[in-house]
Amino acid sequence: MSKFIERLRNVGPGALVAAAFIGPGTVTTCTVSGTSYGYTMLWAMLFATIATTIFQEMAARIGIATKEGLGENVRDGIGNPVLKWLAIFLIIVAIFVGNVAYETGNITGSVLGIQAVAPGSSRIALIVIVALLAFSLLIIGNYQVVEKVLTGIVVIMGVVFIVTACASHADFGAIIHGLFVPKLPANDMKGVLVAIGLIGTTVVPYNLFLHASSAAERWKDPEKIGEARFDAVLSIGLGGIISMCIIIAAAANLNPYLIAGADGVKSVVQDGNVLVANVAKMTGADMAMSLTPLLGSWAGWFIAIGLLAAGFTSTITAPLAASYAVSGALGWGRDMKAWRFRIIWIIVMICGVFMAIALGKSPAQLILVAQAANAIILPIMAFFVMYCANKGNMGKLKNRLFANIAGIVIIAVTLFICYRNLTSFFTSLKALIGG
Repeated sequence: MSKFIERLRNVGPGALVAAAFIGPGTVTTCTVSGTSYGYTMLWAMLFATIATTIFQEMAARIGIATKEGLGENVRDGIGNPVLKWLAIFLIIVAIFVGNVAYETGNITGSVLGIQAVAPGSSRIALIVIVALLAFSLLIIGNYQVVEKVLTGIVVIMGVVFIVTACASHADFGAIIHGLFVPKLPANDMKGVLVAIGLIGTTVVPYNLFLHASSAAERWKDPEKIGEARFDAVLSIGLGGIISMCIIIAAAANLNPYLIAGADGVKSVVQDGNVLVANVAKMTGADMAMSLTPLLGSWAGWFIAIGLLAAGFTSTITAPLAASYAVSGALGWGRDMKAWRFRIIWIIVMICGVFMAIALGKSPAQLILVAQAANAIILPIMAFFVMYCANKGNMGKLKNRLFANIAGIVIIAVTLFICYRNLTSFFTSLKALIGG
């Protein structure tokens, strides 16, 4: 028992990853999924949780074995100069583009949370306030402070969403079927994009860099790999359960009243009252409707706390992970107080603020597109993890057969899904930019 408690005390890097992927994209995508398709997409979240655990455990092992982040390992592990700089270029471009998209969704999601209880507030002012709060915490440059703050917020999110799902009158038979029988909506490309979004919002490429660097900071002794695995499985597993609870709450409380119009627009109507006018453009107040039957007037506050907590944690971790990735790939080290490290996360944050202001009028659609973008980037970053986890400098922490087989299967599945739906992603992106 004392060993278990000691491991609980050492939970940290995994919680940082959970704080990163349970962002507003998770809350929005899971709510849209549950509202539009009931329990059907739970299998995608189960797959995403397992895939995340497998790859994040690899990333943690890389950090512990080499005492370096993933970016440093890619840089040092490729001997051919052309291939090395091609890999560095791919990491910088993919992580920068992906994290700007993610940061845009994170900031927008935080604002959605506040507007759920303060609908008349200025969107632009709230965007700036959220960004300044995140800036203040990152500028401190203390990894332990960031880790403790984000771990605490993950606990808050867990309580909010798990209690909500448990209080819902869910169909447990449908939950089991949705978890273990993979199914995609027939003749519904938007549904396929939601499935991609569920994977993209959980198996987040930049978290691989974040986990490797944070594990290298936390565990200096390779013998502590057991603690790192416990941390990853517990934290990411809890994150997956929270995500599934959001889907379940929306499926139980909104999906039964879903109506599809002649124009294809889905709305939620109960007893002649329009609860959600357009599911694809849900606001924080719309999402609160999934909690209203259980919480009444408190529903808005619950979803506000959940969205704000989710958005704020991810608003911090996305720029932080970008700095770890780019600094490592360029050989700059991972000192949070170094000016080059800070410049990277500041650029990501500023770009995120600008994009949130320019495109934030369709927040739910923006967040879904951001998640899909991350799902497309994922196979590239996952390949680098597999490469580094199989190198000789990993020693006894090198990948074993099961990890390699699981990794190949996961990469193959994500490649297939993303290839099949690239057209859908760019169509949605064009619609978002077009207003």
